[in-house]
Amino acid sequence: FQNYALYPHMTVYDNMAFGLKLKHFSKEEIKRRVMETARMLELENELNRKPKHLSGGQRQRVAIGRAIIRRPKVFLFDEPLSNLDAQLRSQMRVELQKLHREINATMIYVTHDQVEAMTLGDRIALLSQGKLMQLDTPMHLYNYPENRFAAGFIGSPPMNFISGIFRKENENYSFETKENFKFVLQESPPGLLNKLNEEIEIGFRPENVSLRKITDGEKEGCFGKVVAIENMGNEQFVHLSLGGLSIIVRVKSEPVIEVGADFSLTFVENKLIFIEKESGRVLSE
Repeated sequence: FQNYALYPHMTVYDNMAFGLKLKHFSKEEIKRRVMETARMLELENELNRKPKHLSGGQRQRVAIGRAIIRRPKVFLFDEPLSNLDAQLRSQMRVELQKLHREINATMIYVTHDQVEAMTLGDRIALLSQGKLMQLDTPMHLYNYPENRFAAGFIGSPPMNFISGIFRKENENYSFETKENFKFVLQESPPGLLNKLNEEIEIGFRPENVSLRKITDGEKEGCFGKVVAIENMGNEQFVHLSLGGLSIIVRVKSEPVIEVGADFSLTFVENKLIFIEKESGRVLSE
């Protein structure tokens, strides 16, 4: 559970053994199972301590151990890491992956944290207001979202969305917004031919845009001005303004980008997604 609900007056050993005692297991069997589970969760040295003397991560492992020791076929985890600090959450994600391989049981894991979902899930059921938006493997969900909600929920920083009109001029297809942001598509995207001259949305992930410093007098292309930078050490999240539109681009940490600089943007076209404005459905073949 999100709150581990350990019995405060019992030791770690007694907390883990309690369910087996209620089912009248023998003392020898209880001890064998507790020691086996404690070794798996690295709790051998904590068995005589009470919950108030444990860290948050240790309490969480005791709560998991209390469930494991019963050998259930299915586990339900309800946001078990939300009370832990960032470093411990990262550590516990690895521990849960190892645990899943060792006990080979089905785990249903409820979380609002997309990082937990992507790193722990074999399949993700993405819900919004009680409706199933997409059921898929983590990477397929990331690369091929079926709707705007799925596209915007998975990924950090989140996907960029821009509304505009899909047009055809001579043999060229283009996308143009009311803010005069415009770029030409090399070929017609699948599923879009019946959307000519209609308003749609395009979505693109921050890593699927490249920046090039513009030269003096350059007029053609798609331009943006840097308004903020988040330096993450190994990479930078560059916030750009495109005539009133705001987008985020992920780039390498070198060279250092300055606030106020103007850049030309190039998109990885086969990574763009096109979204029907009213339904939020991703348009494809």
